[in-house]
Amino acid sequence: VQLQASGGGLVQAGGYLRLSCTASGRTLSSYVMGWFRQAPGKEREFVAAITWAGTGTWYADPEKARLTISRDNAKNTVDLQMNSLKFEDTAVYYCAVSTRGYGLDKVYNYDYWGQGTQVTVSS
Repeated sequence: VQLQASGGGLVQAGGYLRLSCTASGRTLSSYVMGWFRQAPGKEREFVAAITWAGTGTWYADPEKARLTISRDNAKNTVDLQMNSLKFEDTAVYYCAVSTRGYGLDKVYNYDYWGQGTQVTVSS
């Protein structure tokens, strides 16, 4: 499975961004797609996840109100809409695939990772 994340950039606090992750390779119909982020000097942390069929979504609790994860099977993409961005959202955002389907907030339960896309929020 190959993953390509895009959509990052520089945005002012209070603004929004839509990240996209395009998957290719193996059939993903039974997998879970997740988004993580890693700020400088910090560990990679869970942001959100969605089943490839779109039947289930999960969010890191503090982020729930500002985020929407969605998928487009026709385009083989999973998007992360982030609203009301804060300076603390500045990080490299990674998309990943889990073949396990459990423990979705844990880095080690994901098998494939994209290269990351930088999100910078100016205060």
